[in-house]
Amino acid sequence: MKTLLIVAFLILILWNLGAGLYYMLVDKGQSKRTVNALTRRIALSVALIVIVAIAIRMGWIVPHGVGG
Repeated sequence: MKTLLIVAFLILILWNLGAGLYYMLVDKGQSKRTVNALTRRIALSVALIVIVAIAIRMGWIVPHGVGG
């Protein structure tokens, strides 16, 4: 379940990053859609970091070192 939640957040983050790129190319600075998409991406990224930090603190996720 926790892996699914993290993967869903990552997919949403990538989706909003792609939407920001698309709006930047299509709108050519005429609307705020690029800013809104990138703002949502930042908010989702911060939310994911906070969720992971809380999960580590609560013991739901056990971090491990890289390479053993």
